[in-house]
Amino acid sequence: MLADLYRHTHLTRLYPRMCCEPLQGRLLVMLTRMIRPRRILELGTFSGYATLCFAEGMPDGAEVHTVEIDDEAEDALRDVFARSPRARDIHLHIGDAMRVVPEISSEPWDMVYIDANKRSYPDYLWLVKPLVPSGGYILADNTIWSDFVLDTERRHDPQTLGIHAFNEDVVADPDLECVMLPIYDGLTIIRKR
Repeated sequence: MLADLYRHTHLTRLYPRMCCEPLQGRLLVMLTRMIRPRRILELGTFSGYATLCFAEGMPDGAEVHTVEIDDEAEDALRDVFARSPRARDIHLHIGDAMRVVPEISSEPWDMVYIDANKRSYPDYLWLVKPLVPSGGYILADNTIWSDFVLDTERRHDPQTLGIHAFNEDVVADPDLECVMLPIYDGLTIIRKR
């Protein structure tokens, strides 16, 4: 199913590079199996590839809530998720994450995956940090951003500056410990102390 979705994404979607790469997907499955979260929040669904990886790795009784701003993708995403063996444990929310997340956060999130609007990464961090308990995890994709974050004097577009600020905020926060993996476009694993 994942191979078909990956191929379909690359044949039919604008900016298919936004799709989670297969190696990174396997890492997401493994991290989910290791962390064993009961509640997962994903910001930025795109074609649903990472969502299916979380669903594959999560324990019985767990659920993943994914937030996608593109309402035109809703029908296709619902079709993709309906074919998953974990369909009943995948919850799609359409809208701006800054508005949706407070509405669906009546309980803490054991793991959060940030892969939405890059310019808003710092806002997402401050939105979800209080919703993650001590010992919980925040994963952030694209934190190397094609190496652009290393040269913000020459690359000062809002996306690069957003990711750069996010990286700086994470490192400076004494409540967080992190490691950045140079896989694909950078994956940062953050643990809340």
